[in-house]
Amino acid sequence: MRFYGRVWGALDEYRFLHFECCYYAAIEFAIGHGIARVEAGAQGQHKLLRGYEPVPTWSAHRIREPSFERAVARFLAQERRAKDEEIEASRSLLPYRRCDEGG
Repeated sequence: MRFYGRVWGALDEYRFLHFECCYYAAIEFAIGHGIARVEAGAQGQHKLLRGYEPVPTWSAHRIREPSFERAVARFLAQERRAKDEEIEASRSLLPYRRCDEGG
């Protein structure tokens, strides 16, 4: 089971509301309810500082215009390679030791 932390804004400005809702409260809730995984959402190098490992995300769309669909598919293939490289580079910044490193 996974818990997804999201906040889409508020009528007033509250300092750190995003981090409280998406990270701290989400982790506390997950621990209290035996949920093994908290997903904090896509994007953001700031998540590395809070111990969230970068993972790929996906979405599904249907594009009805064939030529536009092909153009989007080409772009996404390039984007996927770039994101995979970015994720791998970001993982090296995490404060965790990988299981295959021993020790």
